[in-house]
Amino acid sequence: MTNSVFDPVALRSDFPIFQRTVRGGARLVFLDSGATSQKPRSVLDAERNFYENHNAAVNRGSYLLAEEANAAYESARQSVADFLNGKFEEVIFTKSATESLNLLAYSFGNSQSSSKFAVKPGDGIVVSEIEHHANLIPWQQLAKRTGAELSWFSVTPEGRLDLSNIDQVITEKTKIVAITHQSNVLGTIIPLAEIVKRAHAVGALVVLDACQSVPHFSIDVAALGIDFLAFSGHKALGPTGIGVLWGRSELLSEMEPFLTGGSMIESVTMTDATWAPIPRRFEAGVPNMAQAVGLEAALKYLTEVGMERVHGHELDLTASALSQISDIPGVKVVGPLDMKDRGGVISFTVEGVHPHDVGQVLDSFGIAVRTGHHCAWPLMRRMNVVGTTRASFYLYNTEDDVVALVDGIRSVQKYFGV
Repeated sequence: MTNSVFDPVALRSDFPIFQRTVRGGARLVFLDSGATSQKPRSVLDAERNFYENHNAAVNRGSYLLAEEANAAYESARQSVADFLNGKFEEVIFTKSATESLNLLAYSFGNSQSSSKFAVKPGDGIVVSEIEHHANLIPWQQLAKRTGAELSWFSVTPEGRLDLSNIDQVITEKTKIVAITHQSNVLGTIIPLAEIVKRAHAVGALVVLDACQSVPHFSIDVAALGIDFLAFSGHKALGPTGIGVLWGRSELLSEMEPFLTGGSMIESVTMTDATWAPIPRRFEAGVPNMAQAVGLEAALKYLTEVGMERVHGHELDLTASALSQISDIPGVKVVGPLDMKDRGGVISFTVEGVHPHDVGQVLDSFGIAVRTGHHCAWPLMRRMNVVGTTRASFYLYNTEDDVVALVDGIRSVQKYFGV
C-alpha cells in the first residue's frame, strides 16, 4: 500500500496490470473481481522471492532451503489463521475453494458408519438456490452416493433467502447445512446467524462458502459459530492455485482424509497406514508453496488497507452504481434493489440484448465484466433469466469506473437500437 490513507486511485499504482491499456488504447476498467482479483506487486514479489531464494519441497528435507521453505509455508498458515481469527492447526491449504468443499463432501462420504460424520440414507443435506456450483454439486453428488436427501432454501423474487420455513428445511434429520455467505450473482449476504442457530439446534454441521465474503469484509470464524469455511486465494488478491479450508480442530481431528499419500501419513506398512495429525492429514503431496506465500502477502496487504475500509468503499461504489443503473430505462437489476445485507456485486439485464453481447460491447470500451450464468444455473432459472451481466467491485475500483459502466450500458442500448 502506498500510503496510510485509503485512496483507491493511489492503490491502483500497487497493481501493475492497471498500467496497461486494452481495446484501442482504453484504460482498463476491471469489474470482474467476483471471478478473480488483480494482484498487487507485493504478492508477485513474494512468489518470485520464494522461487529465487527459498525453493524446496516443504516437509521433505532437512537442508537449509527446505527449512526456509517450511518456515515460509507455515508462516502463511499462521497468517491465514490470524486473518480468520482461527487456530494454526485449523487451516488446511488446498488448490481451490472447490477442492476444499469437495474435501469435506468426500471425507464425510468416506466415514465409517459409526462416525459422527457418516452420511446415511435418510440424513438431510441443506443448501440454497443461490449456491455457486462449487457448493452445490459436491453435496448433490454426496446425497446421490449415500442416499441422503438434499433440500434447499428458496430465493424470493427480490433475491433474498426465504427463511419463512426454516424449521421445515433444517429438520431433526439434517446432518449438513452448506451455504454461501454472499451470492456471487445477486450480492445478497445471507442471514447466517439464524441459519447457524437452527442448524446447531438439530445437531447439524454448518459449512460456509466464503469465497465472496472473506476478500471483502472482516470474517471472524469464532464469532460466526460455523464449523467449516472455504475460500479461494485468487479472489483475495492472492495467486491462483491456492485455496483454504478452515475447520474446527476437534472436528478435523476426527475426519477421514480426502487424498492419501505423500506427507499426510504418520506410519506406513505394506498393508496399512495411519494418518498424520491435522493439518498435514489433509495435505497429501507437495503443496502449492509459493502460492501460499503469495496468499500471505495478499492478506497482509488487505490487513494494512483495513477490511472495514475495503467493505465501506465497495458499498459506496455499489450504492452509486445501483442507483444509476436502476434509472436506465430497459435495464433491470437482478437481485436486491437496496443496500440492506448486500455486497459489491450487481447483476443486470438489458432488454433486447443478450448478456454476452452486452459484455462484448462493454469490452470494446475497456470495461471487463462477467456474462452468462455465473456457475449458478439453478439460480438463473429461479430468477427467470438466461443469464446476466455482472459487475463486481473491489478496493481498486473508483467512481470513474462506475461512470464508465453506466455510460457503457447506454452505449450498448444505442448500438443495438433498444
